[in-house]
Amino acid sequence: MSTEVKVPTLGESVTEATIGEWLKQPGEAVAVDEPIASLETDKVAVEVPSPVAGVMGQQVAAVGDTVNVGAVIATIEAGAGKAAAPAAAPAAAKAEAAAPAPAATAAPAEDGVDTVTTMSPAVRRLVLEHGVDPTKIKGSGKDGRLTKEDVLAAANAAPEAAPAPAATVAAAPAASGAPGRREERVKMTRMRQTIAKRLKSAQDTAAMLTTFNDVDMSAVIATRDKYRESFEKKHGVRLGFMSFFTKAVALAAHDIPAVNARIDGDEIVYHDYLDVSVAVSAPNGLVVPVVRNADSLSFADIEKAIADLGKRAKEGTLTMEDMTGGTFTISNGGVFGGLMSTPIINPPQSAVLGLHRIEDRPVVRNGEIVIRPMMYIAMSYDHRLIDGREAVTFLKTIKEAIEDPTRLLIDL
Repeated sequence: MSTEVKVPTLGESVTEATIGEWLKQPGEAVAVDEPIASLETDKVAVEVPSPVAGVMGQQVAAVGDTVNVGAVIATIEAGAGKAAAPAAAPAAAKAEAAAPAPAATAAPAEDGVDTVTTMSPAVRRLVLEHGVDPTKIKGSGKDGRLTKEDVLAAANAAPEAAPAPAATVAAAPAASGAPGRREERVKMTRMRQTIAKRLKSAQDTAAMLTTFNDVDMSAVIATRDKYRESFEKKHGVRLGFMSFFTKAVALAAHDIPAVNARIDGDEIVYHDYLDVSVAVSAPNGLVVPVVRNADSLSFADIEKAIADLGKRAKEGTLTMEDMTGGTFTISNGGVFGGLMSTPIINPPQSAVLGLHRIEDRPVVRNGEIVIRPMMYIAMSYDHRLIDGREAVTFLKTIKEAIEDPTRLLIDL
């Protein structure tokens, strides 16, 4: 007896997805509600659970195929499953044939399994994006295969490690035929394609302009150092800079509501709430999950929400609801060492605040040159809605609030 596995409802206006990875192979035992496949949508990755317990049957679609909501992608057969998976179904075999062949010099893992040849396309893509050496990672999957979690764990454990040599994961030799020169052609994920379209659309539609300022971070750093341990002990989360800037944005948006608005046709939609989209680096690209009602949250609640969203972004467990909405975006390129940038608007929003790295610089205070921890901040905005005076005033208000955090408490 066979049970069909269909593409589930993926959220409002989402009608199709791409097969990102098969988590179960034909012949393997499957428990009820156990994930058997990962689907990539425009915004998030969604796992497809098995509707019944049994044995993984035919895989109708291959990795990389586009499937519509409600379409059958596999079958679950009655039975207890086999110890080892049989040969892949035609669709899976087609995906393996289409995947680039690994370099012949790739070294096997310690357990004897060639970690490169057994990588799925999704895992291979993560290896390339994070620059890790797959031959030095012990796989936790079936027969020692590498999983996405293995690659992410290795990347998080050694963020400063040198990128893996291209020869360990690449395939086709360069046209010159020179030894050791390899390249691999990887199809863009659906999410990254959507990101590219949305950001290009923002450039084509909005009259985008960027204004800058710099902030003396001395007061915030002193406050964080003073209350770091007691804050974490009481709330179970670290006190970071994002909560200060989120509070500062809420304060400034109260006086300059246009930065928290959007254009809809020939109308301006103003919001009496602040839903902050927080730019987070995820395995498949930059995502912007939303902290709801940030203007009414405490410092601790903001830090908890951001920490949770960041963790789930790395794990690939964000939901469509997490990604929907947002009235203003904060992007912290400083965590990667960026000194200055011109952040791009996240449509249909009208403004985005870019934060950058903190570095000691000489500045003049009371007629004397002193060293202060300074940060450049930038705000890109839609000039169709926000005037230059409003943009500069908004950024100046944020600067004043960060340099004197007491303003955040007395709404000044």
